[in-house]
Parts: sequence; C-alpha cells; structure tokens
Amino acid sequence: MNEAEKTKWIEKLPLLSEIAERKEVLWRNPKNGDSAAGIAQSGITASDVEDASNRLKRFAPYIEKVFPETTTSKGVIESPITPIPSMKQSLSIKYDTQIPGELLLKQDNSLPISGSIKARGGIYEVLKHAETLAVEHGLIKMDEDYTKFAEPEFRNLFAKHKIAVGSTGNLGLSIGIMSAKLGFDVTVHMSADAKQWKKDLLREKGVTVVEYADDYSKAVEEGRRQAEADQLCHFVDDENSLDLFLGYAVAGERVAAQLSEQGRKVDNDHPLFVYLPCGVGGGPGGVAFGLKLQFGDAVHCFFAEPTHSPCMTIGMMTGLHDKVSVADFGLDNQTAADGLAVGTPSGFVGERIEPLLEGCYTISDDTMFELLTMLADTEDIRLEPSALAGMTGPIQTIRGQVPFADSSTATHLVWATGGSMVPETEMELYYGIGKTIIEESGK
Repeated sequence: MNEAEKTKWIEKLPLLSEIAERKEVLWRNPKNGDSAAGIAQSGITASDVEDASNRLKRFAPYIEKVFPETTTSKGVIESPITPIPSMKQSLSIKYDTQIPGELLLKQDNSLPISGSIKARGGIYEVLKHAETLAVEHGLIKMDEDYTKFAEPEFRNLFAKHKIAVGSTGNLGLSIGIMSAKLGFDVTVHMSADAKQWKKDLLREKGVTVVEYADDYSKAVEEGRRQAEADQLCHFVDDENSLDLFLGYAVAGERVAAQLSEQGRKVDNDHPLFVYLPCGVGGGPGGVAFGLKLQFGDAVHCFFAEPTHSPCMTIGMMTGLHDKVSVADFGLDNQTAADGLAVGTPSGFVGERIEPLLEGCYTISDDTMFELLTMLADTEDIRLEPSALAGMTGPIQTIRGQVPFADSSTATHLVWATGGSMVPETEMELYYGIGKTIIEESGK
C-alpha cells in the first residue's frame, strides 16, 4: 500500500489514524448482524463442528493413556471457567469504571499437554490427520478402541510421514508435542519473536525447530513451501485450515455445558460478552464461531490485539483481510505478546467471522504487563502477556457504550490463552516488568 492509498483509507476510516499512532481503541463492526444468517453465509455447519467433537471423543481414551495429566478429565482436553471478583474490583478502581455484571476467566492457560488455546485446534488437526492415515492403511475402524494408536504399528506408520507448521510459539508447541507423541517426523518453523524456552521445549520433545530472522508470515510461508515439495508432509496452515478452525469451534459446546453446570444463564436478558486475544485469527475465530452456534445473538464476541500488531482489526475495518498488513499503516509488529505478533490476518477466518464479530480493540504491551501483575496479586493466577489482552474487554465495551455491556445481568468472559508452560524464571520477569510499570504510574 502506498502513501496515497494509506491517506485515502484514513480519510475514509479516521479511527485508522489512532491505530497507526498505536493508541488503544475500540472498533465496532458495522457488518455484525444476525447470527443465523452469518453462520449460513460461512459455509461451515453445526454438523461440521459436531463431527470434530465426536472425533475428540473417540481419541479421549488414547489421550488419557499417553498423557497422564488428563486422567482426571478422562482424556478430554478442557479448561475451567473461574470467577475473578478481586480482579474485577481492581479493574473498576484502575479505570474508574464499574463492571455491573460478573467477570469470569476461561483458563486455557491451564489446558493440559501444551498449556494454551492452541491445544484445541492444533491437537485436533494432528489427531484428524493421524486418524485419516490409520483408517486408510486399515489399522483401525472408527468404532474401535482408539488406545490402539499407542501401539508400535501405528507409530511405525506415522514415522514415515511428516507434519510441519509455522508458528510464533504456542501453536508450534501443540502441534509438535502431539505429533511427536504419535510418532510423526515433525518440524516447527518459528519466527524471530518466538520465545527461546518454547524452542528449547520442542527440541526436548524430539521436534525439529527451524528458526527465522523474519516474522510469523515468513515462517509460515517457508514452512508451506517446503511442505508442498514433500507429498508425505502434512502442513498445518494456521492461516487457512478448516480443521484448525473446527477444533477451536468445539469450545462453544464445552463453554455452554460449563456455564449451565454453574447455573449461569445466557439469553437475550442475560448476555454473554467474550474477549478473545487475536493473532492471525484461527483460535479466536473458531471459538467465536462455536459460541455463536450455541448462543446465537445472545453472545457478543470481541477480538483483542496489541497496539503494534492489530492485523485483524485493520483487515476487518478495511475489508481487505489478508490483502493488508500492519506495515501498511506504519506499524512495526513488535510486541511482547509473541503469540499475537502477526502482521497479516487470515483471510479465511476474517471473511467467515465478519458477520458474527461484534468488534475489536487494541491494548498496549505496558497494559498487558500491568494486568498480568494485577491478576497474579489479586487472584494468584499467572498468565503470559498475550493472555491478558482480553482483560480490558469489559472496560472497553462499557466505556464504548456497547449495548447491554453495562447490564447487571451480563457475563463477561475473558479468554486466557496461555501461561502454564512458561518457565518460572520467565514468569517472574514478566511479573517484575508489570510491577515496575504499576509503581512508576503511581508516582
């Protein structure tokens, strides 16, 4: 995009000027409409998501067998929904804004196996690929006991096949750990902003890690190019994968069941607001789609992005989706929220979620670090920086006068996307940065 084109877009959409200046903003999506119509328009059906859910159920006995940490959940990879009343009070004081409804945390930071939201879509796509190969080679039928996937003949088959993915970190962890456990030859192409501890952990699991000096898009592009040259290699395409999307979408029925068990209503009189940190868009897009299947117009989904990397916000605002980059508006895509450091959004996701998304907002790195420390102090919950992107959602929607956001019957669900795999020394560093910001802001 040249300077003249940039100027025209800013004249048409003045909020882009504030985004280019790295300000924290809220954007309301004018294309958000009837949920049923949006779902129909997507070309993805409830049956598609149900098929993904059933596949995960078939694999649950295998997951329980090879990952002992899932024994209590019987092989179901799921996270709790936790009330955070002390954090709600601290947010209200910090921003001088009351949150009349309830504030909950969806703790995907504690998901077993890989400790982030990516365990949903990433692990699902690997399992589907493994199932497809096993069925094609006559090793299993879908009505048989899937613990058989741990047997040597399955591992011998998978060892002849490769899996590859491009990642800033968390998707690479979920793909790498699951693929290696099954016996695949797996390669993760990682961008420059990926944390060293994530690279080290993958290598410990027997994963080949290829590092790039460029950003996420370059890692994906190169990974895709290499995979296309090898017919035995399955490339997990975070930008365009329907399977990833469906794996994330299963979260909708899981959340519906959890809220029901907790006695929480979701309907037009009891609206649900969900705040999802967003990188390329696959995770939050799939989750939002699944939630819309469950709750229709009673759920209001917002994506949260770093001020330096608001790719989905820009893609959705302009309608250009993956034909525009944050660099087109002078942004450097440099953020401590490594999982969200993406310059160009997924067009596949953007086009499908466009009629279903209520809006997007941006958040600075300093704010994420400050909230990280606040959450640790108030609720004794520790997340990685990117997982705090959703935490200002209630403040943004209430201040932005989004209808029903200030209702006493509303439920605000912040999606905590990762954190439990972070080494303690790294987490202490994050906490210290946040503590310093809080202390300096108080002077």
